[in-house]
Amino acid sequence: MAIGYGATVNETPANRIAAELPSGPQRRHNALTDEWLLVSAERTARPWRGQEEAAPLRDEPTYVPACYLCPGNVRASGEQNPHYASTFVFTNDFAALQPDTPVASFEDGLLRARAERGTCEVICFSPRHDLSLSQMDAAQIRMIVDAWAAESEALGRRFEWVQVFENRGAAMGASSPHPHGQIWAGDALPREAVKEDATQRRHFEATGRRLLLDYAGQEAGGPRDLGSDDDWLVVVPFWAAWPFETLIVPRRPVSRLSELDDRARDSLADNLGRLLRGYDGLFSAPFPYSMGWHQAPFDGVDRLGWQLHAHFYPPLLRATVRKFMVGYELLSEPQRDLTAEDAAELLRSAIDGATQR
Repeated sequence: MAIGYGATVNETPANRIAAELPSGPQRRHNALTDEWLLVSAERTARPWRGQEEAAPLRDEPTYVPACYLCPGNVRASGEQNPHYASTFVFTNDFAALQPDTPVASFEDGLLRARAERGTCEVICFSPRHDLSLSQMDAAQIRMIVDAWAAESEALGRRFEWVQVFENRGAAMGASSPHPHGQIWAGDALPREAVKEDATQRRHFEATGRRLLLDYAGQEAGGPRDLGSDDDWLVVVPFWAAWPFETLIVPRRPVSRLSELDDRARDSLADNLGRLLRGYDGLFSAPFPYSMGWHQAPFDGVDRLGWQLHAHFYPPLLRATVRKFMVGYELLSEPQRDLTAEDAAELLRSAIDGATQR
């Protein structure tokens, strides 16, 4: 059986890494951002007397009268939610971007600034206060995929960059336990988009192929694969910085969420459910994360090399111990405490366990 670019089972990337690199710390290259990170797997054994995360609440009620996202309730702005029955999208009452911001700029030597126009939306995944994505069935998740795609397409007619994301759990700064995500849209390409645009463009110009499709071909069936299918790669990326970081990539050329056909959307709903149930099963508790979709900018520029993909960035290293990106990570480069291969093995076991239940 072949894996990746012709490597045999006995010559998997994991085996080659072990054979070609000595044991101990190593640096890995992130092909998507053209950055490096430090891997120090032996640090998982160090004692910990620092901050520990509180166990998340597991048994939320289906409706909370004081929740500003539950159906029919009044939000802090005074607006009343409709009695919605599926997904519900509204403009954030405390939006970080405003659509009526006037055009203006400032420049004085090295000091530069410009006004930024945009909008911020909130998307409630379900009317139920207690129903997270990991607890939904595929049909329910499919409705959210459709909402992501529809809102992205609509906002893309007005703004260059559309960022779909979710912060799950208090550990990730979620302001409400009611399952919800956000969509921010603005006129400028943010930092991560600029980096990923540059690497994908260079790869396409050099090879005529999309970087992330080549990466999917190399990773599918390998030691970091979490159970990909014909439609989607689900993987702990080789260059993962967060302990249980994952990357989701369609296996066919797709630039934006709105381009996904019915089959791809159904398969995505299945894969998201599997992954998120695995996350929750990893430490037998609701797993916090930040996730988001990176789709091609809506600025009218041809980006033939851009491939749609989603990042999941969970902070936990152990059940109650978060990975802090501080000190060396802030001042030098990211550092992780276990290899991507070890993380994938643990996460695969959790996904398999959740599937069997």
